[in-house]
Order: sequence, then C-alpha cells, then structure tokens
Amino acid sequence: MLEMTKIRAERDEIITALKKRNIDVTETIDAIIEKDQQWRAAKTSMESIASELNKIAKEIGEFFKTGKTAEAEAAKAKTADLKQDEQQLKTQVDTLENDITQLLYQIPNVPNTLVVAGKNEEDNETIEVVGEPAVLHNKAVPHWELTKKFDLIDFELGVKITGAGFPVYRGKGAKLQRALIQFFLDEAEKAGYEEFIVPHVVNEASAYGTGQLPDKEGQMYYMPVDELYMIPTSEVPLTNVYRDVVLPDENFSIKMTSYTPCFRREAGSYGAHVRGLNRLHQFDKVEIVRIEHPKNTDRALTEMVNHVKGLLEKLGLHYRILRLCGGDTGFASAMTYDFEVFSAAQEKWLEVSSCSRFDTFQANRLKLRFKGSDKKNHLAHTLNGSALALPRIMASIMENYQTLDGIEIPEVLHKYTGFTRID
Repeated sequence: MLEMTKIRAERDEIITALKKRNIDVTETIDAIIEKDQQWRAAKTSMESIASELNKIAKEIGEFFKTGKTAEAEAAKAKTADLKQDEQQLKTQVDTLENDITQLLYQIPNVPNTLVVAGKNEEDNETIEVVGEPAVLHNKAVPHWELTKKFDLIDFELGVKITGAGFPVYRGKGAKLQRALIQFFLDEAEKAGYEEFIVPHVVNEASAYGTGQLPDKEGQMYYMPVDELYMIPTSEVPLTNVYRDVVLPDENFSIKMTSYTPCFRREAGSYGAHVRGLNRLHQFDKVEIVRIEHPKNTDRALTEMVNHVKGLLEKLGLHYRILRLCGGDTGFASAMTYDFEVFSAAQEKWLEVSSCSRFDTFQANRLKLRFKGSDKKNHLAHTLNGSALALPRIMASIMENYQTLDGIEIPEVLHKYTGFTRID
C-alpha cells in the first residue's frame, strides 16, 4: 500500500498519477488525510496523558514517603480519571488506524513515470519484437489437437477427475513439462537466484502482504476451515519470506526462485480463445523474485527482462515485449513488462511472462525494511517475474515446432527430455 508520509506530502501528484489507471482517488485520499489528522491528534493526546500519568505516579510515591496520605489519595483518584480518558483515546486511535488501513487497501500503486495512460490492453506499448513467425505446413493444427493426436495432455480426463481447467499431462507431455521446469530452474540458478521449495497454501497475512488481498480475493481458492489460500503464484510465499524483516544494512540484492503449481479461480471463462492450455485453473510456473535497495530497482528490472528474453531466445520462439498502460497494470505494480509468444497455429499472441516492479508498495504491507547508513529503517523495493509460466510455452512449442508427422523439441531441452521429437 502507499506510504502515509507520501500521501501527506504528495497528495496532488498521487491523484494525478493514478488517473493513468482511469480512476479518481481524490475522495479516498482526502478521507485518509482527514482520518490521519484525527489519528495524530488523538495519539498526541493519548501520549500526553501517558506522560501525565507517569509524572503523577512519581508524585504519589513521594507523597507516601513523606506521609502525605490525603494528597496521595487525591492523586490516585486523578489517575483513575486519566486512565479512563487514556483508554477512550486508545480505542479512538485503534479505530482510526484500522479505518486508514482499510482505505489504503483500496488504492492501487502509483504508476511509474514511463507508464502511459490507457484503458486496457489495446493501449499497451510495444517495446520490442524479436524473431519471425514460424512457417508451418498447410495442415498445421492448434495444440489442443496435437495433444490429443500424440496423447500428451488429456483435458477430458482432467474434467472427470476435478473439472475444467485441470488438465492431466501424460507420457512425453509430462516429460516435456518437467524438462521445461528443470531448464527454467537451472537458468535461474545460473543467473544467481537461490531456489526455494515453498508451501502451496498461505495464510491471510501473506496474501495481504503481496497485495492479492483484498484486490484479488475472488480469484483465489480459499479453504475456510483452515483460513488458508492456495497460491496464485509462488511470488506470494517467496516475497513473504522477508515479511517483518529488517535487513541489517544497505548492501543487499536478494534473488529467489521457485517452481510451484499455481491456482486461479478466474480462469472459468469459455470460448475458442480459452481452449486447451490458453487459460487454466491449475498450472505450473517458475517464478523469480527480487528484494532490492531502491537505487538498484531500475537495474534489477532490466536484468529480469533480459533473463526472460534469454529463455525465449534459447527456446527459439518469436516474441514481443509490451509495457502495460495504466489501465492494464496490476493493482500492486508500479510498472509491468509483458512477454507474448506468437502462436502461428492460432495466429495470435499468447502471454507467457510478466516482469513487474512494486517499489515500496508490497514492502510497506510486509514491513520489509533495511537499516540505512543514517541508522534509520527504510522500506526495500520488491520485484517479480514469470520465468516462465508453463501452459502457453508448452502450447507455443507444440504449435510452432510441429511437422507433418510429429513435433520437434527445441535443442536446449534435449538433455532434459531424453528425446528430440514427439511422433
């Protein structure tokens, strides 16, 4: 969430910047500022009473020492009244603090200056296009036909076992999926990311920490008996490794990676555009997460973007990079680059990765700080990216590498799959 100090100091700038997202937060911001003024006044009064109580407590001790019992009893009576006032102020302070927090949860991150205003994906900026579309034979088919022909993924069996959006991978389809996961993890390790195996469910505090709650509550699978959420991405548990942590100095650059299945309820739309692997409720992903000093955030995001570019180029896929406009940028993100791979069989672009910077937005919720050279605590910056999400990469490889009698496997994966083609 946004920092209260920035809201006080940069009210107009924040309101203007958030108009890039096609929202007007003036009313909410002003309500926060008003409640913050009330909170500070009540807190000052409460602290003043606490100071007075300490002073009286010392006086009472002196009265009893000198035999001034009447004066001591009078002071004790005054103390009782002050304690009642203090408790009322504490209730007011706590209520106002909760009200401010709930209002802050409603405001998305402020877009970076590079982010343009826009309503939706139609207004995103194309930053780079790499490669050329695959040239396919005239009998080329989309991946959902290839998976059936070569017995790689069984969508109907997934419906039987669980429901739509939960495919069953089998045979060489399962091995290709596993090969991609291992390839992505190995490449992340080469780039300096430490691998984690994390829980696939998180508590409410973790989901609030990274901004999934309350913004994406309807998209998450919730287990009410245990009050736990299934993760939509390993970004959530990875970033929460550093919740409530104060890093000891300014010399840090933390790089983490993890493979997990991911679970998202919002995948339940239907139609040709979501057939096969295009949109799932459960899918695999390798995530990269970074915790950085604010001065390093620009460099870190560039490195993450270049890392994803390297993966796609090693897989030999034609892709483009988009910088999302304000209206298409996620709630917690300050700036996001999307990667899309072109499916020659479907004749459309498929999103396979997002790399985002969150600046202090997540860290403020997480209370993730570092000790500066000024000996004060400062909020760190967080970033994350998909490196990569598996379903559309699988779809793209099958479609773009298909031949008349099989599917070629990208050379970089041969040592992982143990086979060079599917036929």
